[in-house]
Amino acid sequence: MSKPFRSEKLRLAFTASEWGEAQDARKRLGARYGDVPETEADVVVALGGDGFMLEVLHRNLGKGHPIYGMNRGSVGFLMNEYSEDDLEARIVGAEQAIIHPLCMTAVDADGGEHKGLAINDVSLLRSTRQAAKLRISVDGRVRLPELICDGALVATPAGSTAYNLSAHGPIIPLDAQVMALTPISAFRPRRWRGALLSHRARVRFDVLEAVKRPVSAVAENLEVRNVVQVDVFEDRNIALALLYDAGRSLEERMLTEQFQA
Repeated sequence: MSKPFRSEKLRLAFTASEWGEAQDARKRLGARYGDVPETEADVVVALGGDGFMLEVLHRNLGKGHPIYGMNRGSVGFLMNEYSEDDLEARIVGAEQAIIHPLCMTAVDADGGEHKGLAINDVSLLRSTRQAAKLRISVDGRVRLPELICDGALVATPAGSTAYNLSAHGPIIPLDAQVMALTPISAFRPRRWRGALLSHRARVRFDVLEAVKRPVSAVAENLEVRNVVQVDVFEDRNIALALLYDAGRSLEERMLTEQFQA
């Protein structure tokens, strides 16, 4: 973790979810600290929950703005605690977490190709009552010829505490340089619990019996229906910087999460 700022004279851009409490907070903070357009900002301050934080991160892909979130939503794992006092000092003293998104390329039944980026995870999900049948390859080698399941996902370390954890996948430290491959309600092989892969790995899902057992692929804000093939890899050319209060880093939160009852 690094501390990216040496001066307290920061140009802040405030952005908020549609929730009334978040909008009210934006007005108060903007009046107190100034509010510049995101294109002119040193830091973007996001006010909302984790879902809104993901929206802001997607909006800033490739722009290089550090994001400092404060929780004005229902879930705030990715956010700092909300306080209107000493905001500039908190940002100056913040620790920085660098994360990289997953790149998804999905091919649908008509041969159309769809590309999307995901901060947390890329998931494949059955679309009907029929279980999905997936063949899984890693770096061009078939590792699981047939997985019968509700779906499967690939998660980044930052996303490992989200859907991945709900599907009984592992929590991954940010600096582990691995990603999680996790089944969702696996039927066969029933005892397969997934795998940890190098962050350089390329994962391919082939959908078997795609007409009888249709599958959707989701990269957060992009959903592709009736997919037949999905490729996933980590895009190291894109980096996102998240800022966290000193002593409350994202790494610390993820470590604490592993010891929750």
